[in-house]
Amino acid sequence: MKFWKITVGVVAGIALVTSGYVLLDQFSFPYSSEGDFESDQVHREVKEIIKPVLLYGMVVNDLQVVQDVVKRNQRFSDLLQGYHVPTRVQRQLSLLSKETFDFRKISTNKKYTLIAEHDSLKSIRALIYEPNPIDYYVFHFNDSIRVEAGHRPVRVLEKEVAGVIGSSLSETIEKLGISPELTNRFVDIFAWQVDFQRLQKGDRFKLFYEEQQVEGQTIGIGKIKGVYFEHFNHPYYAVPFDQGGGLDYFDGNGQSLRKALLKYPIEFTRISSRYNLNRFHPIAKVFRAHLGTDFAAPTGTPIRTVGDGIIEEAQYKSNNGNYVKIRHNGTYTTQYLHMSKIAAGMRPGLRVRQGETIGYVGSTGLATGPHLCYRFWRNGVQVDALRVELPPSEPVKNEFIAKFEEAKLRVTRRLDLIPLPEPPIIVAGN
Repeated sequence: MKFWKITVGVVAGIALVTSGYVLLDQFSFPYSSEGDFESDQVHREVKEIIKPVLLYGMVVNDLQVVQDVVKRNQRFSDLLQGYHVPTRVQRQLSLLSKETFDFRKISTNKKYTLIAEHDSLKSIRALIYEPNPIDYYVFHFNDSIRVEAGHRPVRVLEKEVAGVIGSSLSETIEKLGISPELTNRFVDIFAWQVDFQRLQKGDRFKLFYEEQQVEGQTIGIGKIKGVYFEHFNHPYYAVPFDQGGGLDYFDGNGQSLRKALLKYPIEFTRISSRYNLNRFHPIAKVFRAHLGTDFAAPTGTPIRTVGDGIIEEAQYKSNNGNYVKIRHNGTYTTQYLHMSKIAAGMRPGLRVRQGETIGYVGSTGLATGPHLCYRFWRNGVQVDALRVELPPSEPVKNEFIAKFEEAKLRVTRRLDLIPLPEPPIIVAGN
């Protein structure tokens, strides 16, 4: 019977196991005692494997790690206060060449990290200084000083954004979470085509651009690769194209969107007072011509020259405060007043480049609060800087027309893939 065969097999198996147990017990008898197989009496020590923590290429598990930022007027040596650095290493540090590291370039609010022993002296092992999110310098303090330059990999992502203007550009930007850098670049592209201080509610825009990331954090904006802007129902396109002189932006007809001079001397902000031939002066309490444009901005905001030129004046006067005056060519001259301070190195006779920082917003001289008063001369006569007609930059050259048309087609096709928000419906009142 089938049942019988199974029973015989089971019995045979039990017999084999039993005989095997007896045999095993005979061999193991000298090394065991009764009950050995009932419970495990071997004592095992369980050790947790601690994974090494790496920071700037160093294992820092048993070290002290302190991160901070450079304070105002701090020097490199000040960062090491409270830590032990051998005298011979201090001497070596002072003898480092500028090619290895220029200690004069230590800047306020830049991040640094100290790595030290947990001993009574707090012996320093390394100091890492980060001038920007990409680059860093590791100062190794062992028997001798060793400086190592490091670079974090930068990841470039293509992103897009679209929006419709609400009550103001700044409010719309805040709601969309657009970075100030992207906003300023966008405004600079269309600065001479659109008055961004007088946008129409319902104006729409869309663009795609490159975003630079380091370790998952956004550190900057790369190239803006295409823009569509609709202002008072009029479409504006910006197509990036390089015809040998560097990247520039052109409209759909190949005309440059850029003028010889930037429109704004500081990155996009609020205009607090415009050019006015009969303005009531808030301090003098009389009506007098205001021949400049005032830009309200926090103290310390960088001021940039709107074009290449040569500095004619860089000094302090009672009414103007700290100011810089620049001659761009035989036709145009600009002036920047009420600076908190003039940028280092700015002096008469110095040639400056468009966009270069020449000073910082303040309230020196005859001023009620921090702002920049921007003045503009054409042929020796002061004019409204925001209304002056400037010659455009060079359009697309004939030999590059075909390549530009190809670039324009790629840009417009990509922009067409970005949905454009619907403008708000405005209902007329009774």
